[in-house]
Amino acid sequence: MADDAPFLPGLSPVAGRPVQVTFDAGRLTSDGGILLLAEIERSLGIAERLARCIEDPRAPERVRHGLAEMIRFRAFLIAAGYEDANDCDALRADPAFKMAVGRLPENDAELCSQPTMCRLENLPGPIALKRMMAAMIEMFCDSFEDVPRRIVLDIDDTEDRVHGGQQLSLFHAHYDSRCFLPIHIYEATTGKPVAMILRPGKTPGGAEVALVLRHVVKAIRAHWPRVEILVRGDSHYARHEAMSWLERNRVGYVFGLAGNQVLRARVVDLAEDAAVARALGEAEKVRRFGAFRYAARSWKGERRVIGRIEASAQGGDSRFIVTNLKGTPRWLYESVYCQRGQAENLIKAHKLHLASDRTSCTSATANQFRLLIHTAAYWLLHTLRGLAPKTSFWRDAQFDTIRLALIKVAARVTEMKTRIKVALPSCYPHKTSWALLATHAVKLPP
Repeated sequence: MADDAPFLPGLSPVAGRPVQVTFDAGRLTSDGGILLLAEIERSLGIAERLARCIEDPRAPERVRHGLAEMIRFRAFLIAAGYEDANDCDALRADPAFKMAVGRLPENDAELCSQPTMCRLENLPGPIALKRMMAAMIEMFCDSFEDVPRRIVLDIDDTEDRVHGGQQLSLFHAHYDSRCFLPIHIYEATTGKPVAMILRPGKTPGGAEVALVLRHVVKAIRAHWPRVEILVRGDSHYARHEAMSWLERNRVGYVFGLAGNQVLRARVVDLAEDAAVARALGEAEKVRRFGAFRYAARSWKGERRVIGRIEASAQGGDSRFIVTNLKGTPRWLYESVYCQRGQAENLIKAHKLHLASDRTSCTSATANQFRLLIHTAAYWLLHTLRGLAPKTSFWRDAQFDTIRLALIKVAARVTEMKTRIKVALPSCYPHKTSWALLATHAVKLPP
């Protein structure tokens, strides 16, 4: 920036001295923490994994921005809070982002522009996207140092409102909007993403649920043939087709089950017992649990159903789950099924903190690609959080907190002949944590 940059007028004096503000501080970035994420991405290799799934139609001698570099740039932008492709134009010369993708901050060319990024988003077709989703499951498996004995997969969908005539958008009466209902699958114990699938704005049917679970389970078992898998979901995943396939393939499941007159009639005695016990002062809220065999009309056989009956000041309430697991009814409901509520927090991190509902492209393939890039950004922040000590505040911090405290760090970047100096603020309040995380990030195995 030129030394004769104009002053910004109108700022109040401090202690009797005038305040002069100019844009002439040199090569500064407001996202110094991106360098932490760059170390993590080099270890995970997310961009390279995804780029290998796409056929590049461009002439090699004319390529200025490689596919992996563009994917890397886009994932870093999303992790830093720049969810729109338009942000590429504003930040293509930012020194931190240039260094993060492997370019020199001053002497190398700028990063790709918004039109180039949009062409990338529209490049992958259905086959490439299937390969990319398989690559994300492969990365999930590779992220474990040792093969786990058991994993828990939480499956759920979330409203993704559309803003135009986009493919797959449908009106959903429950949400009173035209939307997508993408399926999210996470591993519950670690919070790691497994699969994100863009789909129409309607409740998934039995064949669709079975298809999704079949692909995910088979991909995982291709890496871990003996791993025990438990699938959890709410009532609209309790489809006969899905449960039958899970039973045939040694996969445990716990799904919510919508109540009906037949189910409620099976727990009348428990409901009366809970109401009487509350009236006699056992507790302000009394719960009773029961297990029985039940078959809906669409099922070909009976399955084990758990009933939870509750009596409180609001009256009686009955909930049901269906499962192929053994165990006491109370344990299965409270300790197994109810723990799936954590999946909502994971979806919140993906959808709100990383703005993965910015699926505003016209084509469904472009929006599915965006969903995968947002998942790549999720991996970066999730891995960064996992580098903190177990007792550290950062271990449980939300993604937006991590972004504001650890990524949004001002830095002066100076490119010299033999080295690049990155100067962080002397008064930065989290310098100890930042330095510790940087130390752990550079030690991650490639």
